[in-house]
Amino acid sequence: MSLVSIFRSFWPVDARTIARAPVLLATSLGLPILLLVLVPGGGSALAEGKSPPVFLPLVVNNLAWPTLGLGPGVTGFQTPVLLIHAGDGSNRLYVVEQGGRIQLVEDGQIRPAPLLDITDRVTCCGERGLLGLAFPPGAGPKDHFYVNYTATEEGQLVTRVSRFAMDSDSQVADPKSEQVILTFPQPYSNHNGGHLAFGPDGYLYIATGDGGSGGDPQNHAQNLGSLLGKLLRVHVEEGSVLTYTTPITNPFVGQANARPEIWAYGLRNPWRFSFDRETGDLYLGDVGQNAWEEIDYQPANSPGGENYGWPILEGTHCYRADPCDPTGTVLPIWEYSQENGDRSVIGGFVYRGQAIPGMQGVYLFGDWVSGRIWGLRRAGDAWAHSLLLETGRNVASFGEDAQGELWIVDYAGGVYPLVTSQ
Repeated sequence: MSLVSIFRSFWPVDARTIARAPVLLATSLGLPILLLVLVPGGGSALAEGKSPPVFLPLVVNNLAWPTLGLGPGVTGFQTPVLLIHAGDGSNRLYVVEQGGRIQLVEDGQIRPAPLLDITDRVTCCGERGLLGLAFPPGAGPKDHFYVNYTATEEGQLVTRVSRFAMDSDSQVADPKSEQVILTFPQPYSNHNGGHLAFGPDGYLYIATGDGGSGGDPQNHAQNLGSLLGKLLRVHVEEGSVLTYTTPITNPFVGQANARPEIWAYGLRNPWRFSFDRETGDLYLGDVGQNAWEEIDYQPANSPGGENYGWPILEGTHCYRADPCDPTGTVLPIWEYSQENGDRSVIGGFVYRGQAIPGMQGVYLFGDWVSGRIWGLRRAGDAWAHSLLLETGRNVASFGEDAQGELWIVDYAGGVYPLVTSQ
């Protein structure tokens, strides 16, 4: 058994006086874990009796991991950024193109007519564009869907979350049917977030970036009065409501100077997140600044309100050296350095398909720049991890089909299923 990696140093060496006491624990699988217990000293905020940040230890071990590859895919897309299914019992796949189209894949072919074309109102590209798509929960045919895109209103870049009507038979949406659910300004052209998905609770979750530039100069991510740098949770599936309502169980409902839509905060650019279709747990990839990429986690029974640390922390490391008080933050379950050619984390899915039995329960995620794909697997109270595949592609997103099989979206124009190469 080789312990290769542990949670990295919490603060820069010169930032705080911390004694690190290694403690060996055992997981339910009998695997030893080297856990860093942070013992504060000097002027640390933790010395004042405040609770330390919450995190789970990491361990690398010799659990068996399957060998992955890419199967034959579908090509011919223009800058695809997302792949999803509608949950309607069909085998259709929907591929979002950044410029403003949603393409439909049937029987391995791109249908000539797109589901939706709103290129006339989408502001693209860079980190802008048509970025998210979600169909309402429940089985059966769908007559509407939701999108997240950037637009320009009176010279101001904005994010729009909108609802469109569609014909379930023809699989065509009317661009004129748009109902804008939510709009908010974007101060810069980057860090727009863009993902949205329905959770197991039936509410719509919307990921927003911190507003852009670099280092969150306007401190949006920690400001509960701003929708930027957040994960939002709203109710949009009430037939009489054209916009949205806020669930009364959201953590900041009734709190002065806080937006009630906020479910979690302290995020930089949460490009992709997903819910485990079996457990309901939430996994989120938050793109880092100049040094660290991270995977954040929220158990299904969470009441919300998590502060994932940005820009106080980048990963588990202080980003703002003064002040750097991580009290109350929730640290990532996994982080990796940008030193080895990796640059932008792409959150994925927990595998719940049937084609790769050895992958059951593994959370797969990747990196946009390097094209690498890793796996995280829960090992008692720890997380085992492994590099699973070097794709050599720009992995813009992961997708899950109706059977729970996973795909990657290559920004160069294709979508490819993950398969076992054993």
